[in-house]
Amino acid sequence: MTEPLNTGSHDLPITDDLAAFMRTGWADTRRTDVTALPIAPWAAKRRAALAARFPGERLVIPAGTLKVRSNDCDYRFRPHSAYSYLTGASEPGDVLVVEPSGESRLYLRPRSPRAEGQEFYRDRRYGEFWVGRRPDLAEAAELYQVECAHIRDLELRGPARVLRDVDPTVDAAVEPGDGDAEFEGFLSEMRLIKDEWEVGELQFAVDATTRGFEDVVRALPQALGHPRGERYLEGVFGLRSRLEGNAVGYDSIVASGAHACVLHWIRNDGALRPQDLLLLDAGVETDTLYTADITRTFPLSGTFTSVQRQAYDLVYEAQTAAIATLRPGASFRDFHRAGMRVICEGLHDWGLLKDSPDSLMESGLYRRYTLCSSGHMLGLDVHDCARSRAEVYLDGVLEEGQVLTVEPGLYFQPDDLTLPEELRGLGIRIEDDLEITADGARLMSAALPRRAAEIETWMANLLS
Repeated sequence: MTEPLNTGSHDLPITDDLAAFMRTGWADTRRTDVTALPIAPWAAKRRAALAARFPGERLVIPAGTLKVRSNDCDYRFRPHSAYSYLTGASEPGDVLVVEPSGESRLYLRPRSPRAEGQEFYRDRRYGEFWVGRRPDLAEAAELYQVECAHIRDLELRGPARVLRDVDPTVDAAVEPGDGDAEFEGFLSEMRLIKDEWEVGELQFAVDATTRGFEDVVRALPQALGHPRGERYLEGVFGLRSRLEGNAVGYDSIVASGAHACVLHWIRNDGALRPQDLLLLDAGVETDTLYTADITRTFPLSGTFTSVQRQAYDLVYEAQTAAIATLRPGASFRDFHRAGMRVICEGLHDWGLLKDSPDSLMESGLYRRYTLCSSGHMLGLDVHDCARSRAEVYLDGVLEEGQVLTVEPGLYFQPDDLTLPEELRGLGIRIEDDLEITADGARLMSAALPRRAAEIETWMANLLS
């Protein structure tokens, strides 16, 4: 059965004469210069590891489908991270199948032929004239170094483990099995340790993000004069993300003043005041979909006030203590505990909390001012490997090759009457990306300053 075309309510009708005319007179544009993507040999190793984990079973990993933003407008497509990890491909509606033999086949929608049908010029979702060229089957096989077949030839019969809730068509074709949850967990866990290629992509993302942060500081004079200065800076960073990568890895948090006390502030519609701090939490996502995740908090005036510096220095000391714990064999939760110990000591020394640091660590009262955890795995997702079992992630130990963030913070809400007035509305977070090495951790984002005095010098140099 012919699949209906995705056309719009306001599209003009096609006459028989026009349809016939559109089928003829096209040059042969088959590509002969296609070479394998750099990810291809790495993806092949990953598929082999997946097949070895579930020998003799059929495994189905969909790319995902287009999602409607409004009426007939879709969001820009981004494939499921597991699919990207195993193929390097990025078209909607495709499906990777690992057969019981261990062989893999990628089912995709190839470029539609010009000599038959109307998809290439009429279909708003898949037509080449509307959304651009797709590879044909031969080109795809060369790009991804895997056997490729037309998506219409995919038959989902019999038992299989399926990555669920990604493609409703695939979900409907295969009845859920007891092993699907285990399958999803392993697809997440196999990304806990990054290979050499992934670390390179993440370092590129971090370096591009560093340049984006520099762009933001240089744009401060213009942004300070705009009624939506936060949004101005969001756009500045977004430009760097689109120029050097695919997009931002997550909605940028551009939070000035008390907005910094909102952990996931993405409205970014506020003005900037020179006397306030700016919390910028942002990351460039590479074309291969690996993202950085960095936060800096800096004074919009270029110089911290004494109160701002006091709070900033406590967060800096907490992050430094947390980073010092990172090494293979350490508990994943150790760095959070170390950072929070410093926070508890500081809040106690300031007289904000009367209990001892030991008591505060046990009671958790300090969390009124620093609610969330202090870091997470990083990779294809900003909160990577989130479907992993607790015993191998949150309650597990660190291993060489893992990449994670360390991001303690203090968030003094503007209406918190337990605080002296001068602290209310201060939000500070410092976040860096680190690779666990054989004997410790490598600070991937070292190019961005962390100390308060270094922040001031960095800003002054960029604004001079």
